[in-house]
Amino acid sequence: MTDLRYPIGQFQFPKEMTPQRVQEWIVDIRLLPKQLAEALSGASEHALAKSYRENGWTVTQLVHHIADSHMNSYIRFKLALTEDVPTIKPYNEAEWAQLPDSEMPVATSFNLIENLHERWVYLLTSLTEEQLQRAFHHPDSGLTTLEHAIGLYAWHGKHHLAHIQHALTN
Repeated sequence: MTDLRYPIGQFQFPKEMTPQRVQEWIVDIRLLPKQLAEALSGASEHALAKSYRENGWTVTQLVHHIADSHMNSYIRFKLALTEDVPTIKPYNEAEWAQLPDSEMPVATSFNLIENLHERWVYLLTSLTEEQLQRAFHHPDSGLTTLEHAIGLYAWHGKHHLAHIQHALTN
């Protein structure tokens, strides 16, 4: 792993999109809670306090971050499905990771991720091709279709899972 910040590389949206690719990403989102459970299984408090790189987030902060990020994404999907290209509100991830709730037990956010992903995947599997093209506007990154956001969040889960696995095995 040469760049610990991006252990699986940065997200790259494919040049050609297919319904099969979107379905693969939805499977990635569905599998994340199980993969997280496997990675966290048996981890001690000491291990959960480890970071994947110097000055990086701890395993505990990473799990809480995944919950925060994926909750925000789920809401963005619902906004895009019910409003005409809504402008979403960004949040300061680094500052959220320093709030007191980031010190809560990992199980709190893991349970949230597990339930959120069940609901999110149910929503994602119901989307039509037309709905996948609905979009939201992010003030920093511009227009994002739901199709693109599915890929980004499938990557996001795998990205932080790799951070967690690295921290727990090194």
